[in-house]
Amino acid sequence: MAVLTACTPASESHQPTTPPVDGAASSTPASGDGPPCTTSVAAMPALPDGYRLVGEDVAVPDHTVRPVEESGEAEPAARLFAKWGLVVRAGAVVDLQVAPGWEDKARIGWGAPSTPAATTTLHACAPDDGQAQWMAFVGGTWVARAACVPLIVRSNGGESRVNLGIGVTCDKPTASRTATTTR
Repeated sequence: MAVLTACTPASESHQPTTPPVDGAASSTPASGDGPPCTTSVAAMPALPDGYRLVGEDVAVPDHTVRPVEESGEAEPAARLFAKWGLVVRAGAVVDLQVAPGWEDKARIGWGAPSTPAATTTLHACAPDDGQAQWMAFVGGTWVARAACVPLIVRSNGGESRVNLGIGVTCDKPTASRTATTTR
């Protein structure tokens, strides 16, 4: 079981770079025509406790993400930061986006280095040993204020929406999936 939390001084909390945890492995370079691999901090055989599956290829915390601390970012939508690990199925390429209407209120980012953005793409290359089914990435969510933030997750021809409590509890954590025809 891997725990995807990390301790950093408050002054460094907006810098989502933590050392590897529990069987950490960096992703291997991509081969062929795919995008380059995003650096992961852990390779795991199963989803960690405290995470829920969104769609087929992504897992997010199933609880409110705390604490939310001052980020030091100048952009108003990135004033506060909540650090949390994103878990992606080994071999998957996923696109994550702050839901429409939230672009001026939230940012996301994982990998090293992580830059606050409204959208991001992760390529979870499998580790060299080929045993891990899931890869963990350090990063999190920047927000203008603590909120229940909606994210769009796209992978493997599907699209899912998930609400994450960033510093506050959402009424009900939700995740929905719809199939898309674009690939």
